[in-house]
Amino acid sequence: MGENVDAEPVSGRVMLGQTLRVLREKAGKSLGQLADETGYDKSYLSRLESGDRLSKVTVMEDLDGYYGTGDLLVRHWRAARLDAFKDQYREFMGLEATARIMWKFSPGIPGLLQTEDFARGVLSGGQTTADGDESVEEQVAARLGRQFLLKQKPEPEVRIVMDEFALRRPAVWGKAWHDQLHHLETAALWPNMTLQVLPFSVGAHHHMNGSLTLLWQRDGSAVAYKEGNGCSRLIEDPDEVLRQRLSYDRLRDLALSPSDSLTFIRDVLEEHRS
Repeated sequence: MGENVDAEPVSGRVMLGQTLRVLREKAGKSLGQLADETGYDKSYLSRLESGDRLSKVTVMEDLDGYYGTGDLLVRHWRAARLDAFKDQYREFMGLEATARIMWKFSPGIPGLLQTEDFARGVLSGGQTTADGDESVEEQVAARLGRQFLLKQKPEPEVRIVMDEFALRRPAVWGKAWHDQLHHLETAALWPNMTLQVLPFSVGAHHHMNGSLTLLWQRDGSAVAYKEGNGCSRLIEDPDEVLRQRLSYDRLRDLALSPSDSLTFIRDVLEEHRS
């Protein structure tokens, strides 16, 4: 009998690349023809097929339309983007993707509400090399991909409490910051979104050093996820999740009302315009 050998797991990015190549070959297209007909660079398409690069989800939407494959490539892309995240965060993201209720506190602009340019500014840091730039672009694509869960059907009910700090220290300037503020203003009006600002006037509070997320699934089960000081923790113990919910309740009670928060965001936007 042959010896059983466990194969190396294939990354989601490689599987997506293999699917892209199979679809192109099935359509009888060369990379050059595909580039000409879709408007994407030939070398870029080649790197997608080899699994060396993660695209933005809009590229997969375009190629799904080109090949007539429904949302096949988008679904593969959603799995592939998990390669950009650490193991524990992947587990959290899986729960986030199926949650019916989300409560979040963030000391900065939360990833779910970041624009592309703002996310790029946050993630780029001091990157100066070509490899660093490419890594940033993949992280940006993965972060923006998470935002699709806000529009999935049925839409989750989302409450975000955001520290005033997020509105007073922009990671980008000029039009990029204007667009980010405008996006927050728009998001505050979404029917499934409740957005509140925690003002400086409340003083010190118990979540100053990190973020907190609470997720409820359709069956009523709940988890909490905390990030801060370079650490992250997924909390599943019911008693601890309840303690985190109560701490979130205290922050929510200190925050401005949703209507006052919208006014606050609009005032900051107007200050920036001036």
